[in-house]
Amino acid sequence: MENLLEVKDLHVSFHTYAGEVKAVRGVDFVVKEGETVAIVGESGCGKSVTAKSIMKLLPSPPVKYKQGSINFRGKNLLATSEKEMQRIRGNQISMIFQDPMTSLNPTSKIGNQIMEALLRHNKIGRKEAYKKALNMLELVGIPQPSKRINQYPHEYSGGMRQRAMIAMALACNPRLLIADEPTTALDVTIQAQILELMKDIQQKTGTSIILITHDLGVVADMCDRVVVMYAGQVVETGTVQELFAKPQHPYTKGLLKSVPRLDMDKKQPLAPIIGTPPDLLDPPQGCPFYARCEYAMQVCKNNNPAFEEVSNGQYAACWLHHPMAKKRVSV
Repeated sequence: MENLLEVKDLHVSFHTYAGEVKAVRGVDFVVKEGETVAIVGESGCGKSVTAKSIMKLLPSPPVKYKQGSINFRGKNLLATSEKEMQRIRGNQISMIFQDPMTSLNPTSKIGNQIMEALLRHNKIGRKEAYKKALNMLELVGIPQPSKRINQYPHEYSGGMRQRAMIAMALACNPRLLIADEPTTALDVTIQAQILELMKDIQQKTGTSIILITHDLGVVADMCDRVVVMYAGQVVETGTVQELFAKPQHPYTKGLLKSVPRLDMDKKQPLAPIIGTPPDLLDPPQGCPFYARCEYAMQVCKNNNPAFEEVSNGQYAACWLHHPMAKKRVSV
C-alpha cells in the first residue's frame, strides 16, 4: 500500500503569556491507503494538536509550526496557502470532532450543514445536494432521514448527532478521515454502534482513518497500526498485534497494564502509571518518561533516546534497547 499521509519531524508550539509551550516535538508517522491508524496517549500528550495540524485548524498566532512537514498525496500541507487548504478540508481530508453538540451549528438544520460541504466542493445544485445529504443520513443509520434532515441539532440525541457529524465528514468522499475521540460522552451501546458504522463505511469507501482515542479496547478492535505519544513525542509505533503482544516502551507497557482485562482476578487492582507528565513549557532534556519509569537509568535523564526499529516493523524510543542496557522491557 502507498503512503497517503507522511508526517515528518513535526514541531508545533503555542506562544502564551507564560512562555512557549512545545506541544508537539518531532512527531513522525505515516498513514497508508485504506489503513486505520490509532494515536493513543494521556490527555495533553499532543494527539489533538497533531490532528488539527494536519487540517491546519490551529490559530496562528498563538500557534507556530516551527519545523517539519505534513505530506498529503505528495503535497506539503504546511507550505500550502489557506485558499488551497479550504479546497482540501472537508473534501480530501475530513475531521470528526470530540463533542458533536459544540461542533454542529445550533441555528442551522442538519441537512443544510451537510449540504454546505457538497455545494462548496462538488459544484452541484441544491436539489442534488439535498438528495445526497438525505442518502448520507440514511447511510449512517439515522431513522426517518426525510424527517430528520429538516431538524436542528438539539432535536437529535447524542448518538444521532455523532452520526450526523460522520455524515458531514464523509459527504464528499474524503481520502482521509480524522476521528478525534468520536465516542466521547456516548454510552457504551452507542459507542459500539458508532465504531461499527465507521468500520462498515471504511470497507465500502476505502477511506483511510486516523483514530485519536484513550480506549485501547477500541484500538484493538478497529485499527491496523498504533502510534503511542507521550509529552509531544512518538515513543512507539507498531501493528496492533505486535504492540499489544509485546510492547517495547515502558510507557506503552504502563498503558496496557492500567486497562482491566477479562482474565484478571476481580480482586486484583489496576496498575496506574505513577506521577504526572512533564511540563511542556520546560520539557526535559532527556527521555520525557524518565521521572515515571520503573526502568530509568542515568543515561535517560540527560539524553533523549533515538527512535529506532526494535523488531520487525515495530519502532520505539527507549535506552533499554541499547546493546549496553542490562534490562529489557517485558510484559
